[in-house]
Amino acid sequence: MGMTLVLGASLNENRYSNMVIHELVSTNKSVVAVGMQNGFVAGVQIYKELHFFDNIDTISLYVGPKNQAFYYDYVISLHPKRIIFNPGTSNLEFEELLIKNNIAFEYSCTLVLLKTGQY
Repeated sequence: MGMTLVLGASLNENRYSNMVIHELVSTNKSVVAVGMQNGFVAGVQIYKELHFFDNIDTISLYVGPKNQAFYYDYVISLHPKRIIFNPGTSNLEFEELLIKNNIAFEYSCTLVLLKTGQY
């Protein structure tokens, strides 16, 4: 299995994106992260700049709809197999773009998927 990109990663331990990084690491999943600040969470580097990664299987999205347009081209360029729209990230415009580019997506909670073995 390829890597998971946590897009919208946070250094704040109370944020779900931070918790997901911890959970991905604890379940031995390969994880990379892009967020608003450079730093590390559970040994995973968070890049502030858009970083090109190879072999992205899943993008777990934690960026609100009004800020997602900035990331459209970036996400498409990574050729992920799927996008997980976490609660609060639903966006019909982004959905249509993903459909046009044959990228699967789902509305779910990455943390719940991981904790229930459905990831």
